[in-house]
Amino acid sequence: MASSVTKDISYEDLKALLGESQNLLLVDVRTKKEVDIGRIQGSVHIPVDTVEAALAMAPAEFEAKYGVTKPPSNAPDLVFHCQMGKRGEIATGKAYELGYVNARNYSGGYKEWSEKEGK
Repeated sequence: MASSVTKDISYEDLKALLGESQNLLLVDVRTKKEVDIGRIQGSVHIPVDTVEAALAMAPAEFEAKYGVTKPPSNAPDLVFHCQMGKRGEIATGKAYELGYVNARNYSGGYKEWSEKEGK
């Protein structure tokens, strides 16, 4: 079960990472409609049902489609998030299955982020 391996990241830790990590890849797995309403600055939109295919892409294909460098499987700062945590957990589990051993889920999701950021 994916949840047994899922590592969560807190709002505070994610906020710190956004400020200090040059290699952070923050993946928003919500729907386009949700992302259009609001998003975490610097996140990349990869809907949850396409995460597995995206992470299986060749690096050049990934970069062409998403505009960012595909993370290596040992990337220390790969974080998924959705609206409230569940889809982010699913995406994190898929990443683990593909060998992304450090993938984490921001379980508070955009809901918590927007509340704490006053959006």
